[in-house]
Amino acid sequence: MDNSDAGTRGGQDSVLEVRVTLVDSVPEIWRRFELRGSLTLNQVHQVLQTAFGWEDAHLHRFVTSDPFAPLRPVDGEFPEVPQWLPGQQCEEPGDRSEEDCSLDQLLALGSGKAFYEYDFGDSWLHRLELVSRRPADDESPPARLIDGARRGPLEDSGGFPGYEEIMDALADVSHPDHAEHSAWVADMTGSDAPFDPAFLDVPAVNRTLVEQFRRTQAERKRRK
Repeated sequence: MDNSDAGTRGGQDSVLEVRVTLVDSVPEIWRRFELRGSLTLNQVHQVLQTAFGWEDAHLHRFVTSDPFAPLRPVDGEFPEVPQWLPGQQCEEPGDRSEEDCSLDQLLALGSGKAFYEYDFGDSWLHRLELVSRRPADDESPPARLIDGARRGPLEDSGGFPGYEEIMDALADVSHPDHAEHSAWVADMTGSDAPFDPAFLDVPAVNRTLVEQFRRTQAERKRRK
């Protein structure tokens, strides 16, 4: 499918309700958004970074299917699996620029689903699922977090096995690594306050999103 076939319907922008789940999280870590379908994937990347508390310190990519599912050969050959990356990182034949693809286009290519992987070492895999769509109006913000559960894992915590080990140590003062992990978490968060993995401040996320898009619009005006 060409990008033009998967874009906003009839030239009109849409508001997409999208549920994003951190794959393999137990208890489940998830977010539910209202996002403009015209958002480019690099903009969606920034939204997800903000909503999950990431720091944009690692590589990322978007794909239309689970990148870790076994591939099935077609006519004896394995099909090329496209992935969307920042334009300057596109090097392989299947690499496509995330700046040139909208969220609406990506979800159409994936039949309403897509995946976003952040940090290829810890491999935080997010599943995006289209819940509903409606026409956008002048009052529709580019991105709004509606609901969610639990904060995102800490950067560089070693994937879910490492993050769970850290959380176990924090919760048990008698754990041999309690002091070490407590100091590490305080350094990562910049706070000595108790770390609550269940905490999620939806209004704070939305305030940050508003400010991010305001700055982006201001930068675009300056360039004109």
